[in-house]
Amino acid sequence: MIYINARFLTQDVTGVQRFAEQICMELVGLRDDVVLLAPKDIKRSSLPSGLNIQTIGKKSGHYWEQIELPRYLKSIGSPLLVNLCSTAPVFYKNQIVTHHDVTYKRYKKSFSLKFRMLYSMLVPMMLRSSKALITVSEFSKSEILKCFRYDPKKIHIVYNAVGDEFSHDFERSDKSEKYLLAVSSPNFHKNFHGMLEAYNLLRRNHNSDIKLKVIGKSSASFATQDFSTNAKDENITFLGRVDDSELISLYQNATAFVFPSFYEGFGIPPLEAQACGCPVISSNKASMPEVLNDSVIYFDPYNIPEMSDAMLKITSDSALRNMLVNAGLENVKKYSWKNSAEKVNSIIETATASRA
Repeated sequence: MIYINARFLTQDVTGVQRFAEQICMELVGLRDDVVLLAPKDIKRSSLPSGLNIQTIGKKSGHYWEQIELPRYLKSIGSPLLVNLCSTAPVFYKNQIVTHHDVTYKRYKKSFSLKFRMLYSMLVPMMLRSSKALITVSEFSKSEILKCFRYDPKKIHIVYNAVGDEFSHDFERSDKSEKYLLAVSSPNFHKNFHGMLEAYNLLRRNHNSDIKLKVIGKSSASFATQDFSTNAKDENITFLGRVDDSELISLYQNATAFVFPSFYEGFGIPPLEAQACGCPVISSNKASMPEVLNDSVIYFDPYNIPEMSDAMLKITSDSALRNMLVNAGLENVKKYSWKNSAEKVNSIIETATASRA
């Protein structure tokens, strides 16, 4: 049997949890010996059929992952454990680990001191205990190698992708409303503050009537930031968390999608937007040129006027938007959860063969 660390089922869904869940769903179609081990406090009750989920232990969080999970595995003969999020039991030897990025080292302002200290302790130990390391881009691989000592031959690139539900086959529900869409969080490296400055500059200099809608965490999370005065702007709507059906509708009806991050290990939202037929303007930093290639309009996220100019171009030029819609649809074809799961399965096969 192959066991998956399914602690992610107890967490809110971000890109990390999306990766883990989608890979698991595809893996069960490739092999019949996959078991997901999870704490009892699973958050998502509407999980897809076919996932063999076994709850173990009495605790949750790091205690469950570091103590109860490896204790259970050792009691059944220490089988291979596959970890698809960014942490793993640090003293368990027979495992494959995943580390999505090192944002916590590059942009310390985005994380608490406690979080940074915990990861700085856990990750090197986790890497030493691993048979192989999965990460999500060549960019992340290079960043991990700069921060940690690890054999580059044991690092495998497994890209994110977009589910089939993200589709451009639709009829716009409201052609009258024009808006830019962003999926963001208050974390500093997401550069929400810069995007707001660029948007305000667009409206101030060009009298634009375009609105801005922001998805992510809660409106309260944004409202407590230094840019909280924008929370009262009737042209800016903070939507908080939305389910996938609402997210897809927002992508499909947006004039364009804005991705202003300073740092991303991969960045799923621009691909989701492209799959829904939404043109994208994006930061030119970190993994974004690797993931998006030539399918978007790029800007320097540290250059507010440049970001604002990109907003102006995409909102005022319908021919450019149409070109980027087509380019985006072609770009998305390069990514597949099935192909990514096949790569993970190949890594699993190599790890199990080496132990035989």
